[in-house]
Amino acid sequence: MLRAAGVGIGDEVVVPAFGNQDVAEAVTLVGALPVFADIDPVTYCLDPFAVEAAVTPRTAAVVAVHRFGRPADTGRLRGVGRRHGLLVLEQADSEAPYTEVAQRRQRAAYLDGRLRGVRTPDGGDGHTYQQYVVRVPGNGRPDRDAFALAVRARGVDCRVPVKTPVHRLPEFRRCVSLPETERAADETLALPVDSALTKRDMQRIVAACNSLGGLLRPAV
Repeated sequence: MLRAAGVGIGDEVVVPAFGNQDVAEAVTLVGALPVFADIDPVTYCLDPFAVEAAVTPRTAAVVAVHRFGRPADTGRLRGVGRRHGLLVLEQADSEAPYTEVAQRRQRAAYLDGRLRGVRTPDGGDGHTYQQYVVRVPGNGRPDRDAFALAVRARGVDCRVPVKTPVHRLPEFRRCVSLPETERAADETLALPVDSALTKRDMQRIVAACNSLGGLLRPAV
């Protein structure tokens, strides 16, 4: 994708650090340098303002990654691209059949209306809920991890969607301030919403989460 677009040695490409390292790896494979920009805390996709702040004379492209089934703000990102003469490329989520997406949305709506003590996702336009990602309040990673352990002990499969932001990995370590990326990595937890879940499964998820009441209040 990048090579075909003419990106190569000496170029910089703005990418998110919240997610898998495959995009940053693709940038390095063509000889370019991945430059990490912060995310929007609602969509978990690149924040167009952060992207614009990361642009330098060497910037050649931006890779917009759609996250958890929520599309990136490609309209505003393309506006940044036009202002600075940049390519704006997209990495889309894998597509699912309409019926499966409809079932996920139904389960997400069920959780939206019943979960207490966690911050539920903002659905927004076009959300397909590849993952149903909540925020666990408290003191960041320790409380989120404790919450996850407690929920699993109650028979609910959940997982941390991004354990380590890419800019913290040894091969991509950068001294860069990405506060929303760091916060999301510390607070997010993905709960199941796949189409195989029964009503009893959904009730179990709600009961397990609500019994913890958000786990802990932030320390003073």
